[in-house]
Amino acid sequence: MNRLNPLHAGAVLIVLVLFFALKLSGAKEELILAKEEYKETSITLNELSSLSSAYLGKEEVKKSLQRILAQPSLRGANIEQKLKSNSIILNGSSVDKEALNSLMGKLLNGAYDIGSFNIKKLSENKASFEVEIQW
Repeated sequence: MNRLNPLHAGAVLIVLVLFFALKLSGAKEELILAKEEYKETSITLNELSSLSSAYLGKEEVKKSLQRILAQPSLRGANIEQKLKSNSIILNGSSVDKEALNSLMGKLLNGAYDIGSFNIKKLSENKASFEVEIQW
């Protein structure tokens, strides 16, 4: 009775093989899920890096706004700039509609993060506005 029965050893080996086969199939499924998550993460990372390069930093925003406001159509518009820690506010109390149209076209077509935007019609040719551009 002290000897090991070959049938018992074979049964134990078969159970061990089945156990490891189940573990291996579970590991394969986890690997497939990890690969899919990696692909999704890399796509998201690429999108985020393209967005961060599209939006400008603080100094780039200041320089590009200075270029825009220095244009001849906007020089006489009396547009005030208020600098905050994380944004700049452009304010015009009585701006001609052509100058306002030019400014809004440049701001809305540019890569600016516009936080708030208010325009109020004063007369047929004049309007007031306030735009907050964040960085």
